[in-house]
Amino acid sequence: MKPAPLAYERASDVQSAVKLAQQDDVVVKFLAGSQSLGPMLNLRLVQPDLLVDITHIPELTQVDENDDGITFGACVTHADIEDLRVPDVTRGALPAVARGIAYRAVRNRGTVGGSLVHADPAADWVSTLAAVGATVTIAGPSGTRRVPVEDLMVSVFETSLEPGEILASVHIPRFSADARWGHYKITRKTGEFAHAMAVLLKDPARNVCRLVIGAIEAKPIVIADASAYFDPAGHLNTDKIETLFAESGLKDPIANKIHMTALTRAVQRAQL
Repeated sequence: MKPAPLAYERASDVQSAVKLAQQDDVVVKFLAGSQSLGPMLNLRLVQPDLLVDITHIPELTQVDENDDGITFGACVTHADIEDLRVPDVTRGALPAVARGIAYRAVRNRGTVGGSLVHADPAADWVSTLAAVGATVTIAGPSGTRRVPVEDLMVSVFETSLEPGEILASVHIPRFSADARWGHYKITRKTGEFAHAMAVLLKDPARNVCRLVIGAIEAKPIVIADASAYFDPAGHLNTDKIETLFAESGLKDPIANKIHMTALTRAVQRAQL
């Protein structure tokens, strides 16, 4: 398995990466951790004319923390989050999710930004970062813009990035002291992509109750205000969830049972 012939350039900063991607009649791919793009190149599922290496751009591994939360570059790896080289502002949520991604070798190389723009609905960050209310900064020929993570993915393996744009950074809001979260995914074996995933964030001090249903062969279902899906005792209203499944086109009863299991277990974890 070998990639089709292509050209290679190493970008020194975000602006030069954007400029390289603006060439007419040239298909460009950005190279970060290469944990998804690498196999796709070798299988010739993608055949770009130009591969732009962004791994040596300092600002894409930069981490900035303030009172509101944390902002880190798109080339920060899963292992950086797992090992707390990126300070945790989520009461353990992001490090716990990072530890469950694939295998350590993948986490050492794979990047958060790469996972988001790859837009695999079964990947952890697509659903988790939508649940925590993360936003991304996108750089392009017209400057920069900020987009909520739930609006970045528009379909399976498809994002709202325009030609010549690059995901530059991710911002995570800081959880309050009484925030509770739950993340649960169902896989057949360790390291595999999820067959069902659910993420819940309850942060009363910030008036946040967000629920995300992922790994559904489409962009995740994001319930920005999920309070109506819980009874006064905090139990999940499964009847309303089943109605949501039907409205979202999820009709496979076996798959829906698995999704419901992931949801109920995520809720249980948030109550611990």
